[in-house]
Amino acid sequence: MSDKIYDYAKICGSILSADPKIRFAGVINERGRLVAGGMRDNVESLENEKDDEMIFMELALRVKMRKEFDKQLGPVNFAMASRQRALAISVIINEDILYVVAEPDADYGILPKKILEIINS
Repeated sequence: MSDKIYDYAKICGSILSADPKIRFAGVINERGRLVAGGMRDNVESLENEKDDEMIFMELALRVKMRKEFDKQLGPVNFAMASRQRALAISVIINEDILYVVAEPDADYGILPKKILEIINS
């Protein structure tokens, strides 16, 4: 994505409103720190705060590693991981990462498209 200025808090709020199965929408900087967004109200986190920090740092590292292949394959539109207890989607916005976590039975065919539409609107 370009260096357009995004309202991260607004994007996260719109994503949380887009689907009731979304548990978390946050923006993480390139150092793995949460800079906007968070958990949906009245939803309990699947991990503790220390694990969140590790997940965010690992995600930032993975995104950096994926960029190594941008020249050959083009930039990543989004990445998705389906786990037993959650569906996780990441999207690069400028130098930051939008990280969305949904219930495992969320529609993984539609959800990334909804997220990209919100970012690009």
